Amino acid sequence: MWRGPPQPDQGLLPPLSAVPVPWKSVGPCKGRRESPGALVGTSAGEEAQGEEGPAAAQLHVSRLRSSSTEMREKGSEFLKEELHKAQEELKLKDKECERLSRVREQLEQELEELTASLFEEAHKMVREANMKQAASEKQLKEARGKIDMLQAEVTALKTLVITSTPASPNRELHPQLLSPTKAGPRKGHSRHKSTSSTLCPALCPATGHTLTPDREGKEVDTTLFAEFQAWRESPTLDKTCPFLERVYREDVGPCLDFTMQELSVLVRAAVEDNTLTIEPVASQTLPIVKVAEVECRSANTCALSGLARVCRHRIRLGDSESHYYISPSSRARITAVCNFFTYIRYIQQGLVRQDAEPMFWEVTRLRKEMSLAKLGFFPQEA
Repeated sequence: MWRGPPQPDQGLLPPLSAVPVPWKSVGPCKGRRESPGALVGTSAGEEAQGEEGPAAAQLHVSRLRSSSTEMREKGSEFLKEELHKAQEELKLKDKECERLSRVREQLEQELEELTASLFEEAHKMVREANMKQAASEKQLKEARGKIDMLQAEVTALKTLVITSTPASPNRELHPQLLSPTKAGPRKGHSRHKSTSSTLCPALCPATGHTLTPDREGKEVDTTLFAEFQAWRESPTLDKTCPFLERVYREDVGPCLDFTMQELSVLVRAAVEDNTLTIEPVASQTLPIVKVAEVECRSANTCALSGLARVCRHRIRLGDSESHYYISPSSRARITAVCNFFTYIRYIQQGLVRQDAEPMFWEVTRLRKEMSLAKLGFFPQEA
């Protein structure tokens, strides 16, 4: 039932459904009145469109999912490629590291070998240098010993020179310089038979050597000469041979037999080895002390005899730095023995070019000097 419009005094608007609205076209077809069927179709299409909305959303979601899967697969493939490249690079780097490791090991081995060879070469050079130094020192020592020996031999040879010089003529080589009593009978003068018989040559029964008596009345001892001849055929310094055994027993031993027995043995050994040195002592270095205060090594006491004497010479045994002061008498005895050994060494070395008889007389003269020295006779200049 339709009701009329509200009254103004009520103040309320009527409901829209109650207001009669004429049907007019809202769309593009103006002035066309839509039928209720069209309205129903429109509402049905909106309902269909409302029903198709979730399906489209699902489709859209599925499309997003498929695109996401594709992107994931492509990313996975890309990462696999990058991983493969990284692995290849790692393999190359591993190979390079192995090569560098081998090079380093080779270099370390070569360095060790080089170091070992250098140390070995250095040790070899040091060893060779030490050997050369030792050989040089030995040669120097031998050279000094030879120089000392040559100096001693030169000094001894000065006393053994048999040639005549204008300053000091040898009277035995120049009979005209002898006195008339010692010159002997000359050509044109008659000689007594007894005199000629005493000067005629004598035959040594042991060796068959002709011995001529000396003009001063010396006569050769045939036994001593035979021993000397046997030694001269094969000269040696072995003291067991008859010749040297006699000289040791009769001359060398007594001549070097001093009061100080221990030092005497050392001196005798040094003389035999040719290692004894006699040095002069400067006069200003001689101390002035009392006899009661002197010792064996004082310049006022002889180290061999133990007697209080002014010692102007001292001896040194071998390479020792110790010195022993000796008196003129002790020096004369040692010098006499040294002269004898020096001469027989010359004979052994073939330096004496003489016949057997002059050599024998020179040996006898040296034995005479030893005999006089051991009895206390010595030149004043000693």
